Amino acid sequence: MSWTGHFHGFGPWIGATDSYHREGDRRPAHPVPPTPPASDDDITAIRLIDRYREVTAEFPVTNLPPMMSGHWLMKRGQANRERTWTDSTAALDWMVKHFLDNRPMEREDGRRAYVDLDTKREYARDVLPVGVDVSWVYYNRSGNIVSLNLVCCPNRHHPALTCPLM
Repeated sequence: MSWTGHFHGFGPWIGATDSYHREGDRRPAHPVPPTPPASDDDITAIRLIDRYREVTAEFPVTNLPPMMSGHWLMKRGQANRERTWTDSTAALDWMVKHFLDNRPMEREDGRRAYVDLDTKREYARDVLPVGVDVSWVYYNRSGNIVSLNLVCCPNRHHPALTCPLM
């Protein structure tokens, strides 16, 4: 499998579980808008159109992690040149630095809550060069969720999405 491109780093996003778990806020608007209401009395259709407009306006500008890592490329204001690399090792170094700055929670019983950092690194080293996104999402020691993402551009799963820096 061959792939040529670069990597965008997104994060770290650190936030409350209730924000992260609102999946509707983490999805882009559907490409086909809802049908306009037949009458002013169709409250359900009016609410649906209002929600569609809200998602269309908010999704591209919020820093809330999307449900699919490739959808980060739709968030134009979240990408920047300082977090864009052509070298997967440099991209992974960025991710590891933020992981070490925001360590995951530890279980009270002493057992591991997450796979160790060496395993995470090994996986990322294998998949980034062939164009596979890497997302590390976990609870930190204060109980918040941490999300770190390296997104391949162009993206294998979302080939129609253009680079956010163009």
